[in-house]
Amino acid sequence: MEYKDYYQVLGVSRSASADEIRAAYRKLALKYHPDRNPGDKQAEEKFKEMNEAYQVLSDPQKRARYDQLGSAYSSYQNNGGQPEGFDWGQWASRGGAGGQGNFEDIFGGAGNGGGFSDFFSAIFGGMGGMNGMGGMPGGDLRPRRAPQYEQRVSISMQEAYEGATRLFESGGRRIQVKIPAGAKTGTKVRVAQAAPDGSDLYLKIEVENDARFTRDGADLYAPVEVDMFTALLGGEVEVPIISGRVLKLTIPPGTQPDQKIRLAGRGMPQLKNPDEKGDLFVQVKVRIPKNISPEQKSLLQKARDLK
Repeated sequence: MEYKDYYQVLGVSRSASADEIRAAYRKLALKYHPDRNPGDKQAEEKFKEMNEAYQVLSDPQKRARYDQLGSAYSSYQNNGGQPEGFDWGQWASRGGAGGQGNFEDIFGGAGNGGGFSDFFSAIFGGMGGMNGMGGMPGGDLRPRRAPQYEQRVSISMQEAYEGATRLFESGGRRIQVKIPAGAKTGTKVRVAQAAPDGSDLYLKIEVENDARFTRDGADLYAPVEVDMFTALLGGEVEVPIISGRVLKLTIPPGTQPDQKIRLAGRGMPQLKNPDEKGDLFVQVKVRIPKNISPEQKSLLQKARDLK
Protein backbone atom coordinates (compact mmCIF):
# COMPACT_ATOMS: atom_id res chain seq x y z
CA MET A 1 0.00 0.00 0.00
CA GLU A 2 1.40 3.38 -1.00
CA TYR A 3 1.60 6.34 1.37
CA LYS A 4 -0.64 9.25 0.30
CA ASP A 5 0.70 12.77 0.69
CA TYR A 6 -2.42 14.78 1.55
CA TYR A 7 -0.48 18.05 1.77
CA GLN A 8 0.68 17.58 -1.80
CA VAL A 9 -2.87 16.74 -2.91
CA LEU A 10 -4.12 20.11 -1.60
CA GLY A 11 -0.96 21.94 -2.65
CA VAL A 12 -0.11 23.27 0.82
CA SER A 13 2.93 23.01 3.06
CA ARG A 14 3.02 20.77 6.12
CA SER A 15 3.01 23.89 8.30
CA ALA A 16 -0.14 25.28 6.62
CA SER A 17 -2.73 26.81 8.93
CA ALA A 18 -6.33 25.63 9.10
CA ASP A 19 -7.39 28.70 7.09
CA GLU A 20 -4.81 27.98 4.37
CA ILE A 21 -5.96 24.37 4.14
CA ARG A 22 -9.59 25.45 3.92
CA ALA A 23 -8.81 28.03 1.22
CA ALA A 24 -6.88 25.49 -0.85
CA TYR A 25 -9.70 22.99 -0.54
CA ARG A 26 -12.32 25.55 -1.58
CA LYS A 27 -10.32 26.46 -4.67
CA LEU A 28 -9.91 22.83 -5.72
CA ALA A 29 -13.54 21.98 -4.92
CA LEU A 30 -14.76 24.71 -7.25
CA LYS A 31 -12.45 23.49 -9.99
CA TYR A 32 -13.11 19.74 -9.77
CA HIS A 33 -16.71 19.54 -8.54
CA PRO A 34 -18.56 16.83 -10.55
CA ASP A 35 -21.36 19.25 -11.41
CA ARG A 36 -18.81 21.39 -13.23
CA ASN A 37 -17.16 18.44 -14.93
CA PRO A 38 -19.98 16.10 -16.01
CA GLY A 39 -18.67 12.79 -17.32
CA ASP A 40 -15.02 13.65 -16.54
CA LYS A 41 -13.73 10.61 -14.62
CA GLN A 42 -10.34 12.22 -14.04
CA ALA A 43 -11.95 15.26 -12.38
CA GLU A 44 -14.18 12.96 -10.33
CA GLU A 45 -11.16 11.04 -9.04
CA LYS A 46 -9.36 14.29 -8.26
CA PHE A 47 -12.45 15.51 -6.38
CA LYS A 48 -12.50 12.30 -4.32
CA GLU A 49 -8.79 12.61 -3.59
CA MET A 50 -8.94 16.22 -2.41
CA ASN A 51 -12.05 15.53 -0.34
CA GLU A 52 -10.17 12.71 1.36
CA ALA A 53 -7.18 14.96 1.99
CA TYR A 54 -9.39 17.67 3.46
CA GLN A 55 -11.21 15.10 5.62
CA VAL A 56 -7.88 14.38 7.30
CA LEU A 57 -6.11 17.74 7.37
CA SER A 58 -9.13 19.75 8.52
CA ASP A 59 -9.59 17.55 11.61
CA PRO A 60 -6.94 18.26 14.30
CA GLN A 61 -6.98 14.70 15.66
CA LYS A 62 -6.74 13.07 12.25
CA ARG A 63 -4.07 15.53 11.13
CA ALA A 64 -1.94 14.82 14.22
CA ARG A 65 -2.22 11.08 13.62
CA TYR A 66 -1.38 11.55 9.95
CA ASP A 67 1.66 13.72 10.76
CA GLN A 68 2.97 11.04 13.14
CA LEU A 69 2.53 8.44 10.42
CA GLY A 70 4.28 10.70 7.90
CA SER A 71 7.29 11.14 10.14
CA ALA A 72 7.55 7.40 10.76
CA TYR A 73 7.14 6.59 7.07
CA SER A 74 9.70 9.20 5.96
CA SER A 75 12.22 7.82 8.42
CA TYR A 76 11.52 4.31 7.16
CA GLN A 77 11.98 5.39 3.52
CA ASN A 78 15.19 7.28 4.29
CA ASN A 79 16.61 4.05 5.66
CA GLY A 80 15.89 2.29 2.37
CA GLY A 81 12.54 0.71 3.26
CA GLN A 82 9.96 -0.15 0.60
CA PRO A 83 6.19 0.51 0.91
CA GLU A 84 5.30 -3.18 0.98
CA GLY A 85 7.57 -3.73 3.97
CA PHE A 86 6.20 -0.94 6.16
CA ASP A 87 4.22 -2.07 9.19
CA TRP A 88 0.87 -0.46 8.34
CA GLY A 89 -0.89 -2.58 10.96
CA GLN A 90 0.43 -0.52 13.86
CA TRP A 91 -1.31 2.54 12.40
CA ALA A 92 -4.71 0.92 11.85
CA SER A 93 -7.27 3.00 13.76
CA ARG A 94 -9.13 1.33 16.60
CA GLY A 95 -11.59 4.09 17.38
CA GLY A 96 -11.35 7.73 18.30
CA ALA A 97 -13.19 11.01 18.44
CA GLY A 98 -15.51 12.27 15.73
CA GLY A 99 -14.20 13.44 12.41
CA GLN A 100 -14.66 16.61 10.46
CA GLY A 101 -16.37 15.43 7.31
CA ASN A 102 -19.43 13.39 6.43
CA PHE A 103 -19.21 12.15 2.85
CA GLU A 104 -21.59 9.15 2.94
CA ASP A 105 -22.53 7.89 -0.51
CA ILE A 106 -21.38 11.13 -2.14
CA PHE A 107 -19.82 9.21 -5.01
CA GLY A 108 -22.59 6.67 -5.40
CA GLY A 109 -20.66 3.73 -3.94
CA ALA A 110 -19.38 2.24 -0.72
CA GLY A 111 -16.12 0.78 0.48
CA ASN A 112 -12.88 0.97 -1.46
CA GLY A 113 -14.64 1.19 -4.83
CA GLY A 114 -16.74 4.22 -4.13
CA GLY A 115 -15.10 6.82 -1.91
CA PHE A 116 -12.07 6.77 0.40
CA SER A 117 -8.87 5.00 -0.53
CA ASP A 118 -7.41 1.85 1.05
CA PHE A 119 -4.85 4.12 2.70
CA PHE A 120 -7.51 6.28 4.37
CA SER A 121 -9.60 3.27 5.39
CA ALA A 122 -6.61 1.53 6.96
CA ILE A 123 -5.43 4.55 8.94
CA PHE A 124 -8.71 6.29 9.80
CA GLY A 125 -11.43 3.67 9.29
CA GLY A 126 -12.33 3.53 12.98
CA MET A 127 -12.39 7.26 13.61
CA GLY A 128 -15.40 9.54 13.49
CA GLY A 129 -18.01 7.05 14.64
CA MET A 130 -17.53 4.58 11.74
CA ASN A 131 -18.08 0.94 12.58
CA GLY A 132 -17.62 -2.66 11.53
CA MET A 133 -17.07 -3.10 7.80
CA GLY A 134 -14.34 -4.31 5.47
CA GLY A 135 -12.36 -6.32 8.02
CA MET A 136 -10.86 -3.29 9.78
CA PRO A 137 -11.03 -3.20 13.57
CA GLY A 138 -14.01 -0.89 14.06
CA GLY A 139 -13.68 0.44 10.51
CA ASP A 140 -16.65 1.30 8.31
CA LEU A 141 -15.20 1.96 4.89
CA ARG A 142 -18.20 3.86 3.53
CA PRO A 143 -17.65 7.53 2.78
CA ARG A 144 -20.14 9.85 4.42
CA ARG A 145 -22.25 12.67 3.07
CA ALA A 146 -20.73 16.12 2.92
CA PRO A 147 -22.08 18.42 5.64
CA GLN A 148 -24.86 20.78 4.62
CA TYR A 149 -24.08 24.47 4.70
CA GLU A 150 -26.94 26.58 6.01
CA GLN A 151 -27.46 30.29 6.27
CA ARG A 152 -30.40 31.94 7.95
CA VAL A 153 -32.32 34.51 5.95
CA SER A 154 -35.07 36.75 7.33
CA ILE A 155 -37.96 37.86 5.15
CA SER A 156 -41.08 39.86 5.90
CA MET A 157 -44.58 38.38 5.90
CA GLN A 158 -45.26 40.41 2.77
CA GLU A 159 -42.23 38.85 1.05
CA ALA A 160 -43.40 35.42 2.12
CA TYR A 161 -46.70 36.17 0.39
CA GLU A 162 -45.23 37.61 -2.80
CA GLY A 163 -41.93 35.74 -3.02
CA ALA A 164 -38.58 37.48 -2.62
CA THR A 165 -35.04 37.63 -3.94
CA ARG A 166 -31.73 37.91 -2.11
CA LEU A 167 -28.31 38.66 -3.54
CA PHE A 168 -25.25 36.77 -2.26
CA GLU A 169 -21.56 36.83 -3.06
CA SER A 170 -19.58 33.57 -2.93
CA GLY A 171 -16.19 32.79 -4.41
CA GLY A 172 -16.21 36.06 -6.31
CA ARG A 173 -19.62 35.31 -7.83
CA ARG A 174 -22.79 37.31 -7.27
CA ILE A 175 -25.73 34.96 -6.92
CA GLN A 176 -29.37 36.04 -7.01
CA VAL A 177 -31.60 33.61 -5.14
CA LYS A 178 -35.38 33.44 -5.48
CA ILE A 179 -37.34 32.66 -2.31
CA PRO A 180 -40.67 31.15 -3.33
CA ALA A 181 -44.06 32.55 -2.37
CA GLY A 182 -45.51 30.65 0.56
CA ALA A 183 -42.17 30.17 2.34
CA LYS A 184 -42.50 29.86 6.09
CA THR A 185 -40.10 29.74 9.02
CA GLY A 186 -38.04 26.58 8.58
CA THR A 187 -38.36 26.42 4.79
CA LYS A 188 -35.02 25.60 3.15
CA VAL A 189 -34.07 26.94 -0.26
CA ARG A 190 -31.26 25.08 -2.07
CA VAL A 191 -28.64 27.14 -3.87
CA ALA A 192 -26.48 24.85 -6.00
CA GLN A 193 -22.68 25.09 -5.58
CA ALA A 194 -22.88 28.29 -3.53
CA ALA A 195 -21.12 27.00 -0.39
CA PRO A 196 -17.48 27.91 0.23
CA ASP A 197 -16.27 24.46 -0.89
CA GLY A 198 -18.41 24.38 -4.03
CA SER A 199 -21.15 22.24 -2.52
CA ASP A 200 -24.77 23.32 -2.13
CA LEU A 201 -25.88 26.04 0.24
CA TYR A 202 -29.27 25.93 1.96
CA LEU A 203 -31.00 29.13 2.98
CA LYS A 204 -33.05 28.56 6.12
CA ILE A 205 -35.95 30.98 6.04
CA GLU A 206 -37.22 32.92 9.04
CA VAL A 207 -40.42 34.89 8.47
CA GLU A 208 -40.65 38.02 10.60
CA ASN A 209 -43.74 38.80 12.63
CA ASP A 210 -46.27 41.18 11.12
CA ALA A 211 -48.29 43.56 13.30
CA ARG A 212 -51.34 43.06 11.05
CA PHE A 213 -51.52 39.29 10.90
CA THR A 214 -50.88 36.08 12.78
CA ARG A 215 -50.02 33.11 10.58
CA ASP A 216 -51.03 29.48 10.99
CA GLY A 217 -49.80 27.48 8.01
CA ALA A 218 -51.44 29.08 4.98
CA ASP A 219 -54.19 30.75 7.06
CA LEU A 220 -53.98 34.26 8.44
CA TYR A 221 -55.73 35.83 11.40
CA ALA A 222 -56.32 39.58 11.63
CA PRO A 223 -57.98 41.46 14.49
CA VAL A 224 -60.37 44.28 13.57
CA GLU A 225 -62.02 46.66 15.99
CA VAL A 226 -65.70 47.58 15.70
CA ASP A 227 -67.73 49.74 18.02
CA MET A 228 -70.47 48.30 20.15
CA PHE A 229 -73.23 49.71 17.97
CA THR A 230 -71.80 48.16 14.77
CA ALA A 231 -71.57 44.81 16.53
CA LEU A 232 -75.20 45.15 17.68
CA LEU A 233 -76.75 46.59 14.55
CA GLY A 234 -74.37 45.50 11.80
CA GLY A 235 -72.40 47.68 9.43
CA GLU A 236 -69.20 47.84 7.39
CA VAL A 237 -65.58 47.96 8.46
CA GLU A 238 -62.32 48.18 6.50
CA VAL A 239 -60.01 45.18 6.73
CA PRO A 240 -56.41 45.05 5.43
CA ILE A 241 -55.44 41.97 3.44
CA ILE A 242 -51.95 40.58 2.85
CA SER A 243 -51.93 41.53 -0.84
CA GLY A 244 -51.79 45.17 0.25
CA ARG A 245 -55.40 46.05 -0.53
CA VAL A 246 -58.16 47.03 1.90
CA LEU A 247 -61.55 45.33 1.78
CA LYS A 248 -64.89 46.50 3.13
CA LEU A 249 -66.26 43.74 5.32
CA THR A 250 -69.92 43.51 6.26
CA ILE A 251 -70.40 42.93 9.97
CA PRO A 252 -73.70 41.09 10.55
CA PRO A 253 -76.03 42.32 13.33
CA GLY A 254 -75.43 40.63 16.67
CA THR A 255 -71.76 39.86 16.03
CA GLN A 256 -70.15 38.59 19.23
CA PRO A 257 -66.78 39.63 20.69
CA ASP A 258 -63.91 37.54 19.19
CA GLN A 259 -66.22 36.07 16.57
CA LYS A 260 -64.30 35.04 13.44
CA ILE A 261 -65.42 35.91 9.93
CA ARG A 262 -63.80 33.83 7.20
CA LEU A 263 -62.58 35.37 3.95
CA ALA A 264 -61.82 32.43 1.67
CA GLY A 265 -58.62 32.54 -0.40
CA ARG A 266 -57.28 35.70 1.26
CA GLY A 267 -54.50 33.95 3.16
CA MET A 268 -50.97 32.85 2.23
CA PRO A 269 -50.12 30.88 -0.91
CA GLN A 270 -49.33 27.20 -0.55
CA LEU A 271 -45.59 26.67 -0.92
CA LYS A 272 -45.85 23.91 -3.53
CA ASN A 273 -48.94 25.34 -5.21
CA PRO A 274 -48.84 29.14 -4.99
CA ASP A 275 -52.08 29.54 -6.96
CA GLU A 276 -53.90 27.92 -4.04
CA LYS A 277 -54.19 30.15 -0.99
CA GLY A 278 -55.32 29.74 2.58
CA ASP A 279 -58.03 31.80 4.25
CA LEU A 280 -58.08 35.04 6.21
CA PHE A 281 -60.00 34.93 9.48
CA VAL A 282 -61.08 38.33 10.75
CA GLN A 283 -61.34 38.34 14.56
CA VAL A 284 -63.91 40.90 15.67
CA LYS A 285 -62.84 42.96 18.67
CA VAL A 286 -65.81 44.87 20.09
CA ARG A 287 -64.86 48.24 21.51
CA ILE A 288 -67.00 49.32 24.48
CA PRO A 289 -67.07 53.13 24.90
CA LYS A 290 -65.92 54.42 28.26
CA ASN A 291 -67.94 57.61 27.95
CA ILE A 292 -71.39 57.97 26.39
CA SER A 293 -73.65 60.97 26.04
CA PRO A 294 -76.74 61.36 28.18
CA GLU A 295 -78.92 60.73 25.11
CA GLN A 296 -77.06 57.50 24.31
CA LYS A 297 -77.34 56.41 27.91
CA SER A 298 -81.10 57.06 27.90
CA LEU A 299 -81.59 55.09 24.69
CA LEU A 300 -79.55 52.16 25.99
CA GLN A 301 -81.54 52.09 29.20
CA LYS A 302 -84.78 51.99 27.19
CA ALA A 303 -83.39 49.16 25.09
CA ARG A 304 -82.45 47.29 28.23
CA ASP A 305 -85.93 47.74 29.68
CA LEU A 306 -87.47 46.39 26.47
CA LYS A 307 -85.64 43.05 26.61
